[in-house]
Amino acid sequence: MQNDITSKREVNRFVADFLTKNKRTHYCGDLRSSDAGREVILMGWAQRRRDHGGVIFVDLRDRSGIVQVVFNPDAGESVHGQAHKIRSEFVLAIKGTVRIRPEGMTNPDLKTGEIEVITSELEIMNESKTPPFSFDEEETNENIRLKYRYLDLRRPALQRNLFLRSKIAAATRNYFAENGFIEVETPFLTKSTPEGARDYLVPSRISQGSFYALPQSPQIFKQLLMVSGFDRYYQIVKCFRDEDLRADRQPEFTQIDVEMSFITEEDIMQMMEGLMAAIFKKCLGREIALPLPRLTYHDAISRYGKDNPDLRFGMELTDLTEIVKNSGFKLFQEVAASGGVIKAIKAEQAAILSRKDLDGLSDFVAVYGAKGLAWAKVNAADWTSPIYKFFQPAEVEQIAKALSAKEGDIIFFVADTPHVVNDSLGNLRLHLAKKLNLIDPEALAFTWITEFPLMEYSDSEKRFVSTHHPFTSPFLEDLPKLKSDPGKVRARAYDLVLNGSEIGGGSIRIHRKDVQAQVFAALGLSDEDARTKFGFLLDALEYGAPPHGGLAFGLDRLTMIMTHAESIRDVIAFPKTQKAACLLSDAPSPVSIEQLMELSLKIVT
Repeated sequence: MQNDITSKREVNRFVADFLTKNKRTHYCGDLRSSDAGREVILMGWAQRRRDHGGVIFVDLRDRSGIVQVVFNPDAGESVHGQAHKIRSEFVLAIKGTVRIRPEGMTNPDLKTGEIEVITSELEIMNESKTPPFSFDEEETNENIRLKYRYLDLRRPALQRNLFLRSKIAAATRNYFAENGFIEVETPFLTKSTPEGARDYLVPSRISQGSFYALPQSPQIFKQLLMVSGFDRYYQIVKCFRDEDLRADRQPEFTQIDVEMSFITEEDIMQMMEGLMAAIFKKCLGREIALPLPRLTYHDAISRYGKDNPDLRFGMELTDLTEIVKNSGFKLFQEVAASGGVIKAIKAEQAAILSRKDLDGLSDFVAVYGAKGLAWAKVNAADWTSPIYKFFQPAEVEQIAKALSAKEGDIIFFVADTPHVVNDSLGNLRLHLAKKLNLIDPEALAFTWITEFPLMEYSDSEKRFVSTHHPFTSPFLEDLPKLKSDPGKVRARAYDLVLNGSEIGGGSIRIHRKDVQAQVFAALGLSDEDARTKFGFLLDALEYGAPPHGGLAFGLDRLTMIMTHAESIRDVIAFPKTQKAACLLSDAPSPVSIEQLMELSLKIVT
């Protein structure tokens, strides 16, 4: 045991001596043919080792990439003998000379593929156990990769994602600094307020029986900063929501949070378009044509079935109710007579869809409430369709004209309530686009969605609830409808959508106490409830609150789109699973009885 300890001390001393005398000159992936003849010092991990009859090759990796280092027998027994000990993920430092690879030995798959480093000195700085998975294997079980996340993060793909995320954050800060914004940190320990999801609660040891809440967003605080006169605020901030998870959700996530005073929707949208242009130019070298297109909420739902439409392809929804309401197809007659709608989408040149595929699509739309899906293959003379016989020639001609249908296209019909029809066809549209390879993965399709409904009726709560949050300003001309028809009141709200994902959303806020009171009343909040939940904001509105508004971008989701990642977990350094667990640290975990007693808490099972 003593000899083992002494040996480890000697290794540590040699490593310290090496680092004292030798400083890294280059990152592995930065070397090029122009460096030939240069003496370099490199440090990193051994990705793989190959012994070719005495000559040993090691792929040395660091965060910049891989370079091939060569250990020749004539380098000396101390170096060559040490090289025989190298195994996967050993930590190495080497000194050597860059040379052009022999003819026919270049590796076009590597940035450093034209050169290699002939080693003259080697220091094994640390050994490694055999990793539980290969970094080359993309199919490794995700739970294993999350448990050993510090190893998973050595994979070049994840490192590229996090480097890009860092560049996005830097570009954001630079842009806002250039445009007169101030970065202000807001509290993590705050008051629980209803914002659409469950709060994460933190018990107070000092005020026992009371709780802080982790913020779902800095919404109230950034409004208070506008009351304080800071005029232009931003923050890259952690937010927390206790909600069911999926591929693009995490219990803790990061927002680019923005608020501005004395502005209109147009001012905010122009400023945020500039931010997107700066980020994509700086981080991806992509130009974005400004201004970005805009759709009202009504038009987005009517034409695409969704308020976050993917505009990289067509296949818009077409309303055929007036054309088919008197057709011989009884279902269409009944739906039209009851106030429903009949809409269709057209899949162009969709001959690859078999009859089995077409029948299976009925099950797909059933998930969204549709009771059936009718279809028609367009032929030169007639249609192949179970419902073709119910239409008159004039109706067939009108349908074809409305959809600009041509031979080889397939038309899909859904008849039901507007919500079911839009939801079913909106999701079928996306499903078919993926199946028919209609989406260009490199395309960037931005659009603003505006004029959302201010509130919507909740069947579970039996009252109207805010579509976004209760501080969103209504259109002033719609204020009379707050009492008579709250569902028809439009919000001065806006979302920015990219490739079918909402990457940011915001609104003009209510800055007048009387308007805020009217909105609270429409939401069924009594003066006492409003005072209990939002008292400090209501007080602030009485002290000269300026007109203001803002927006928050999801940094995780934006990075996910820009990196083409499959999951939001691939752009977060240490993410949680879909059960909100950290497999690396085993959080959440039980705490000691002593900690619970300090907080006057008791676990009840």
